[in-house]
Order: sequence, then structure tokens, then C-alpha cells
Amino acid sequence: MKPMNFWKLDRREFLHTMAAAGALAGVGPGAARVALAGNVTFGGLPLDEELITKLLSKAMSRGGEFAEVFVEDGIGTNVSLDEDKIRSATVGHSRGVGIRVISGIKVGYAYSDDFSPAALLRTADAAAMIAAGKGSWKPRPLDARMAASLSPIKINIAQTPVKSKVDILNAMNAAARGVDKRVIQVMGRFIDTAKYKLIANTDGLLVEDHDVMARLSAYVIASDGEDRRTGFYGGGGRVGLEFYRDFDPEMVGRVAATSAVATLGAAEVEAGEQTVVLASGWSGILLHEAIGHGLEADFNRKGTSLYTGRIGQTVASEHCTVIDDATIPNGRGSFNVDDEGGRPQRKVLIEKGVLRGYMADRLNAKLMGTESTGSGRRESFRHFPMPRMSNTFLAPGPHTKEDVIASVDKGIYCKMFGGGQVDIANGQFVFEVSEAYKIEGGKVTAPLKGVTLVGIGPKALEQVTMVANDAELDPGIGTCGKNGQSVPVGVGLPHLRIDNMTVGGSKA
Repeated sequence: MKPMNFWKLDRREFLHTMAAAGALAGVGPGAARVALAGNVTFGGLPLDEELITKLLSKAMSRGGEFAEVFVEDGIGTNVSLDEDKIRSATVGHSRGVGIRVISGIKVGYAYSDDFSPAALLRTADAAAMIAAGKGSWKPRPLDARMAASLSPIKINIAQTPVKSKVDILNAMNAAARGVDKRVIQVMGRFIDTAKYKLIANTDGLLVEDHDVMARLSAYVIASDGEDRRTGFYGGGGRVGLEFYRDFDPEMVGRVAATSAVATLGAAEVEAGEQTVVLASGWSGILLHEAIGHGLEADFNRKGTSLYTGRIGQTVASEHCTVIDDATIPNGRGSFNVDDEGGRPQRKVLIEKGVLRGYMADRLNAKLMGTESTGSGRRESFRHFPMPRMSNTFLAPGPHTKEDVIASVDKGIYCKMFGGGQVDIANGQFVFEVSEAYKIEGGKVTAPLKGVTLVGIGPKALEQVTMVANDAELDPGIGTCGKNGQSVPVGVGLPHLRIDNMTVGGSKA
């Protein structure tokens, strides 16, 4: 890799960057508190424990059973490239307070980006009115703490110059175009955010957290005059700028371009039931969508998931152990605390084919008579939390990648997935495979196009017959949408074989 000038910071920039990175890594309880106008405040915001206690009292004033204050302050950069040019570079700052009140099954939620005490008290009263009940509450002391960082960073991306991100995109673009003359278009994006959040509730919790997130992505189009194919790659997570030393932009561009070029002139896939092999990493998006959502507690509490009432039952092949782990250092789906202040957990959802549990937030856990699994997540202060996945993956098996592929006489190797959709109620899914190849005589051969995988989530897991030992998470590109909210997630698989998978295509 050639040295690039986005690593060249002068001493003043370097010291500023490192100081900011230390604070954002949550290195100690003093990192978040600063003195403002003689009062102790949180994250530099005009809030103190006295005001937070008043907001909780107001939120409980109409008979709620539980109340919560969620404070967020974030800054982010979004730089995009297209047609050899930087098309946009924006920096945004968003902050506000969301207040939630729960009374039985009723939830009142209101938010404000006005930090004046009067505005925040009105916000708390609005949430209280929505969830009015017959509960009573006695104020209790807030036990303040700083969340321990699971993802330490060295150089905070959010505090580095925008030019550094421009240089990353230009390097990625040049490398992608250098792969093959048939590359006709390269689009890239670099997005990063740094967030401070505070969560306080009527159980006496008060926790502060700092976090960062970054993602580089490349989308490449290649054409030979008759056929046009696309390739995609990228990565990041809760990482610092140092991450892009090894996961370098040139590599990202080359991988995306190679994927696009490799399938030019591909043959149409033959439709019907076939044996398929899923590649490790990003192929876990199928697991996330087709199975993961069905294991979220809200769908099971409402009885709308195929997995409702099936804990302890066999729901997959004995080769399948499904894990959701929010504690993986620097993972895109990881967090120091969930958005209700709960500690992150590693949860075994399916163990050797047997369903062991669901992913639950506070509300759904209470209504189901269980405990929260630290899975309460929200997009921002404008949204209430709900049970969501973090890093969801299939555990490794005993075979090698080579064993799995060699076991297939005729089938399809699915290397890269595109879009897809799933119906939670019946588990039916459809996924586009953007890069696929024939398997003939135990070897990967010619490229295929038009490949879609069609099935039902639990049935697909029942048809898993071999799992390799090369489990890995995707490189850090996933974003999950649910009920109008988007949150970053990680997905993962080892190489695995699925028999009798329905493959859609133009040839019957």
C-alpha cells in the first residue's frame, strides 16, 4: 500500500485528535463531565442530576409505572464520491432528549431538541399524559456511572479533518478503476459519527456513554458492452482511523471492482431445488433477516413469529448454533450499554438446533415475565427503544471450507448477497445473490447471474447439513431497518451447505 497523505497530521492536529479519542473511548468517569457555569453537567450539556430528577418526577406525575430520560448529542460526517469527483461533504450536529413513560402495556414517548428546563418539563408531561395510569413512585437517588468502553480507539475519526475522508475515497476510487478497463462507474461513501448519550430512569440508573462509528463503502459497475454487473464492498465499525491502515481503501476498491468484473458474461441460473453453499461473513445477512428477526421478543410476545412458544423445541439442524453478541470489540453491532442503559450480552439463541431464548428489551421482557437481554435499541433520541439484534452469527462447525465445497457434486456457491425481504409472520424470505458461481464436481467454476434464494427461515436451518470452521463477521457494513428505525448491526456465518434450497432464476 502506498503512503497516503490522510495519515499526515501535524502535531497540533494529532494531539487534538488523540485527546478527543481518549474521551470518546470512555477512559474514566471524569471523561464525560465538564464544568459549565459553575455547575456539574453531563457531556457538556446543560443538564444536571437535579434537573434529571425533576424530569423523572414530572414523567411519573400522572401514575406511570416507569419513566426514563434518554439524552443524546452527536456529530457526524458524510462524504460521497461519484464519477471521479467528491459530490458532497457534510457535517451534521444533532442533539436532544427523549422521555418515555410506561404504564402496563401503554407507552408514552415525547422528545425535544430544546434543552431549556421549561421545554423539557413540558416534554416529560406530554409522555406522562399518554401513559397515564394508577401507579405511584417515590424518588430514589441516581447511581451515576460511566459505561466501560468495549471498543477502544486510537484516532477518533469524527475529530479528523474532512480532507482525510476525501483522500480515503479518492484512493478507493483509483484502485477500483485500476482493476479493469471494463469498470465504468465507481461510487463511494465514508460516514462517521461520534455520540454521547445519557440514560436515567426511575430505578435509580444514571449511565453515560461515548461511542464512535465509521463505515467506508464502494459500489462499482462494470460493463463489457453487452452485460452490466455490479460489485459492492466496504467495512468499518466502532473503530478509529487506524482501522483503515489494514482495511485500506485501495483494497476495498479492488474487491468491489473484482466482484463486478468477475460475473460479466455469467450464465443464467437454472431454477429449482439445488444444493447451495453460502460463503462466510456477509452471507450472514440471510441468517439475520430470515431467522434473527423472528427471535426478537416483541414479535413473540404478540404471537406473530414462527418461533412463538417454541423455547426448548428443535427449530433447526443440529449443526446450527445461533448467537447474538453485543460484546465483540469494535464490532459494528456492538455497544457499551444498550439504549435503555442495560449491559451488553452474549446470547445463545439456538443451541445445536434447539431454541433457547429471545432477544428482549425492558418492556417486552416484563410483559413476558422474563429479563431484558440488553437488546433495547433505538435510532436516536427521537425514537423509543425496541428489541433489536447486535452482531448475529452462526457458530463454527467441524469442517473446512474446502470440505464443504468438495461435498457438492452439483450446486451453487453464493459468495455475495444483495437485497432481500422476509415476512416475520410466516418466515418466508427472498434474497438476491449478487455474486454466485456453479459448483461442479466439488469445485467452484463458472459465474451465474439472476440467482435468488427462496424459502422459509426455520426450514432453511433444518436443511443445513455441513458447517465449516471459518466463522467470521462481515467487515462492518450492515444496517438493519425495523418499524421505521435503522441501527447498525453485524452479521456472520462460516461456510455452510444447505440442501434442497429453492433457487429462483429465469431458466426453468
